[in-house]
Amino acid sequence: MGIDPSANIHTSAIVEEGASIGPDCKIGPFCHIGPDVKLDRSVELKSHVVVTGDTEIGEETMVFPFSVIGEIPQDLKFSGEDTKLVIGKRNRIREHVTMNSGTAGGGYVTRVGDDGLFMAGCHVAHDAQIGNNVILVNNVAVAGHVVIEDDVIIGGLSGLHQWIRIGRGAIIGALSMVTADVLPHALVQGPRGELDGLNLVGLKRRGVARSDISALRAAFKTLKQGDGSFQERAKRLGEDADSEYVREMVAFIMGESDRGFLTPK
Repeated sequence: MGIDPSANIHTSAIVEEGASIGPDCKIGPFCHIGPDVKLDRSVELKSHVVVTGDTEIGEETMVFPFSVIGEIPQDLKFSGEDTKLVIGKRNRIREHVTMNSGTAGGGYVTRVGDDGLFMAGCHVAHDAQIGNNVILVNNVAVAGHVVIEDDVIIGGLSGLHQWIRIGRGAIIGALSMVTADVLPHALVQGPRGELDGLNLVGLKRRGVARSDISALRAAFKTLKQGDGSFQERAKRLGEDADSEYVREMVAFIMGESDRGFLTPK
């Protein structure tokens, strides 16, 4: 595709031969764009941004100064294999954010969805899979192979251990170290992240019906206090669940987990 004639590229920016720059893109001063990069329509790189590797950035995404997007993984097992970073539409990637490409051990692709906000200093490691409408507050560190589903908020200075999953609609408080899977719509907080209830504020903001919120509260209580193991309690919940939100939570628990779960205290 090359460089679209409508793209606005500062004279001090370097765009290597082979890069694809879409219509109405804006490339600010002192940016460096590698030969395998593809920028979709109306992507804006403010200034001093490096985009390298086999990286795709979706339309209307804005990247702020001193971010490094698409560099090789911080993984000593990486041996130069062809891997990718795919970023969706309308993301806001703030200052000093780093996002790495994938590895052979993680499916070769790091993927970021649409409409995310990645605040200053965040890191998204190799093979992470991040959904839509995700917010990472300043200096969040997402380790390799982490899965973050849609509508998740991660508080500032938090760390996510490799291979964990964060379910849809969950919220992680600031300064939390999360080392196990987090249930959908859950609230986690504390220095060593503990499951501390439901993300009721988030559920209400998204207009979830009161009946579904009540069903989630009852399900959480059953998971916390019922008979049998955590998995057994979840299985029984799934057999009787009328709420799609409870069924979603049960499906998450019954799915494959590499790190186990944060469970109600």
